[in-house]
Amino acid sequence: MSLSKQLLILISALFLMIFSVNFALSVNNIKDYLEGESKNHAQDTATSLGLSLSPYMVDNRDPVIKTMMSAIFDMGYYKEIRLVDADNKELVALSSDKRIEGVPDWFTELLPMTSATAESEISSGWNMSGVIYVTVNSGYAYLKLYEQAKSGFYYSLAAFLLSIALLALLLRVTLASLSRIDLLAQQISDGHFESIEALPWTREVRNVAASMNTMSHKIKTTIAALHGKLDQMGASLLRDDLTGLYKKSVFETDMKNLALEDADAFVVLIKIDSLVDLVKERDSDVIDQFLQAFAAILGKIADLAGAQAGKAYRFYGAEFALVLKLGNSEQLEGLMKTLSNEVTELGERYQKTDLAHIGVVAFNPLLTTEILLEAAHEAYEQAHLIGTNSYFIRTGDNFARDIATWKDLVFDCVDNDGYSVWYIGQIAAFSSGELLMEEAFIQVHDKQGGLVAIGPFISIAEKFAKIVDLDKGVIRIALDHIQHNHIEHAIAVNVSTRTIKNSDFRLWLEKLIKQNPAEAKKLVFSLSAYAVVKDIDAYQAFIETVHHWGARVMIKRFETQSMSAELVKRLKPDFIRLARDIGNGIDSSSQKHAFVQTMQEISTLLDISILAENVQSDQDYRRLKAIGIVGASR
Repeated sequence: MSLSKQLLILISALFLMIFSVNFALSVNNIKDYLEGESKNHAQDTATSLGLSLSPYMVDNRDPVIKTMMSAIFDMGYYKEIRLVDADNKELVALSSDKRIEGVPDWFTELLPMTSATAESEISSGWNMSGVIYVTVNSGYAYLKLYEQAKSGFYYSLAAFLLSIALLALLLRVTLASLSRIDLLAQQISDGHFESIEALPWTREVRNVAASMNTMSHKIKTTIAALHGKLDQMGASLLRDDLTGLYKKSVFETDMKNLALEDADAFVVLIKIDSLVDLVKERDSDVIDQFLQAFAAILGKIADLAGAQAGKAYRFYGAEFALVLKLGNSEQLEGLMKTLSNEVTELGERYQKTDLAHIGVVAFNPLLTTEILLEAAHEAYEQAHLIGTNSYFIRTGDNFARDIATWKDLVFDCVDNDGYSVWYIGQIAAFSSGELLMEEAFIQVHDKQGGLVAIGPFISIAEKFAKIVDLDKGVIRIALDHIQHNHIEHAIAVNVSTRTIKNSDFRLWLEKLIKQNPAEAKKLVFSLSAYAVVKDIDAYQAFIETVHHWGARVMIKRFETQSMSAELVKRLKPDFIRLARDIGNGIDSSSQKHAFVQTMQEISTLLDISILAENVQSDQDYRRLKAIGIVGASR
């Protein structure tokens, strides 16, 4: 029950008690007053009538006596008038049982009134000649009392209702401030740190509102500072300390994300062949300056490719790479010529005519990252045969399966449920050691029984719109697994961008979840951080809908390169699974430790659980546990 209802009921009960007591006392006082008036009236009548009859009591059979008594009695205010002589012999008796209309029986039974009786002695000369008795009819007093009680009741009721109405209005105005404070508290809990602009006029409530504003501002400032700190640390984790280029782990993540885009791109591998000789000839400062100058050349080439179209990486030592999202081979050729010329100029400054060679291979989503790099290495070796600081673009590769073959395989597997679902990546909760979550992972075999690479399979399914049916099948299998095996931990299922934007899938999923509400609570929809950033509005709508249905959401492969902490606050997923590279090596990396620590602090404020993936060493596992994240897989 709300506070306003509680106060309204309490104060209304007090008002009702006061009005009831006041009304009862008022009615009782009127009753006493009317009884007293009746007694006085009876006495006055008896005295007056006794004086009037005194001259005629010489002859107590005089008809004037009865006539005078009847004249008084016929006024109707009396129940009985009786005259007795000195010997108490009744001379005249007049009585009436006349009932006054308009007074209910329950009223007279509830408030009994005694009929007032008065007497007066009648004297003739010095001798008492008789006694007159007068009894008033109480019906008139009841009528007067009833009318007064009725009018008093209605006036009291009107005053009571008016008071309640004013009280309700006052409480509404006063407690509206509490409603705003409650809304502010909910907003803070949801990660929206607003403030109450118009402070309430009630002193105590005003103080609470001011305190809430201060708390909201402090938390907002703290989270903003943590966001900035997290972005800085995240960026430093992703980039090489010396050159500022992205690390190889970022390249591997970008290859996975590029497969989802279905875009034309080229992978460029660059190796500095003369670095070993330079290290022998020059000191470390000069080498550092050389590597930074070489990195600047790669950054320039990435910028020439266009906004968001080029990215430069340093793998290790003398090995560098570029990813260029280009669909024009002529543009690629021009960029490679520019790169070759820039490398030649840099070599001349350091007296190295043959400084580096460049191998280029077209990106293909059907190939794994390892195969692409092998192809780029082969192109690099071919560049050696061409000349100094030259490049080679590898074309005309024969892939293991062409697109048509992959399409037939995907359609056949999806349409005929030719895949199996395994549950991998078991995440244990640090607090209890119990299984917290595992991920549904599909395995596909070709007609010869060979295991099919799942990355290209998913890419082709996405390309030809079979991913929706595939995601439906995996979700259905996962729900059956939860139901039949009485699973208590969470099961993560992957869903793609095409799937979450499909209206038929939304309707199908809503129906499925409503039919299996208990099992749906164990479902966790796993979303790639890279895919979420590509279509934020669609994913935000999906997350809100899934939460409304009672299921949960996890954003996986999280790193600040792919998703900012500010966006996490906006989306409010239930889980965030850190990129694999962040959890591994955290024990020996202060940067990684600070990043995860800051992420944990933010997630605590936003009520989000942080998970780590595939942690290799025991030292890293213990360090993650000490930081306070929820759990990790090994």
